[in-house]
Amino acid sequence: MAANVESMMYFGQKPWHGLGTKLHDPATAQDAIIYAGLDWECKKVSLYLENGLCIPDAFATVRMNSPFDDIARENILGVVGERYHPLQNKDAFAFFDAIVGEGQAIYHTAGVLGKGERIWLLAKLPDVIRVAGDDITEKYLLLTNSHNGTSAVQVKFTPIRVVCQNTLSASLRDGGDIINIRHTTNMDEKLKEAHKLLGITNTYYQRLDEVFKAMARFSLDSKKLEDYIKAVLPETKDETKNNVIRLFETGQGNEFREIRGTLWAGLNAFTEYVDWHRPRVKEEKKLHSIWFGSGAQVKQRAFDEAVKLLQAA
Repeated sequence: MAANVESMMYFGQKPWHGLGTKLHDPATAQDAIIYAGLDWECKKVSLYLENGLCIPDAFATVRMNSPFDDIARENILGVVGERYHPLQNKDAFAFFDAIVGEGQAIYHTAGVLGKGERIWLLAKLPDVIRVAGDDITEKYLLLTNSHNGTSAVQVKFTPIRVVCQNTLSASLRDGGDIINIRHTTNMDEKLKEAHKLLGITNTYYQRLDEVFKAMARFSLDSKKLEDYIKAVLPETKDETKNNVIRLFETGQGNEFREIRGTLWAGLNAFTEYVDWHRPRVKEEKKLHSIWFGSGAQVKQRAFDEAVKLLQAA
């Protein structure tokens, strides 16, 4: 199972792993649910010992492909406690529509990781950030949800650079740009209120517009580039360092006259390295690494160190 993706849909450019059902028109929530393979429910059921005794405060989450399915061992997604409250896939889409406004966002990708332990929705928002010349970054919101109790419902801002499809990790630390909602009985009320919390969407992307453009005006000579790489990856090996330098000089989009030799090129060298060239990341773990794991952490450090350089200038 490449990239640990069981099923997915996409609109627009084919994803890096080449998987999924391509839609030729922007997906409605209803279409995305079907073509992404998300038209099933998660059921919480009691656990029992072999002697028939019910285990207290222990439940299994089970993928039910139809209301009439028998519970099958292979469809068990995880074990959770009594307070765990499932968020159904259809409700995740309804929540997303409430955040961005129905009809205002385009569902870009949606899908299932593993057997359904985690699902995601990636929606493109209106407007773009034009960093310099033809270098454009598009605005996205990413919603992820686990059905096995390992993580909360999370909504985060996810800018994507068009020329290379680099997924930028750019958390403005004081911007509240990630929302986590735990799977508890009051989750529904928090979901209803989340669109109020996400009123910062425009403010976040306005600030990011300013930061990205400042990076494109900040020149990096060879010494500053080396210091930047060391700050992001203090224990980096020469092979990694050389790859980042190569991408700084020749990475996709970094050849633009307005971008060449800048801090923006440096940030995207790290991002392109993580998303497309990083070795020793198993294919089935790659998407998780890029969005949530060690790859996302490297990209966030690259952004943080770039901001520090701007502030020190």
